[in-house]
Amino acid sequence: MKNILTIAAVVSAVFLLAACEPKRGSDAWCKKMDETPKGDWSFKDAGDYTKYCVLNQKPDEN
Repeated sequence: MKNILTIAAVVSAVFLLAACEPKRGSDAWCKKMDETPKGDWSFKDAGDYTKYCVLNQKPDEN
């Protein structure tokens, strides 16, 4: 029973922390990416940074 509660707590923590990420393309996301070393960026990060932060396109409001 203790293992199940521990696993449930870990899974809940992961979901809560993932929800704290700024929306891709927002000003907060651009600022976070400015502080992230360029070597840690993925190909998608680099493309989205260019699209949203350099070219100032707005992310889709889905």
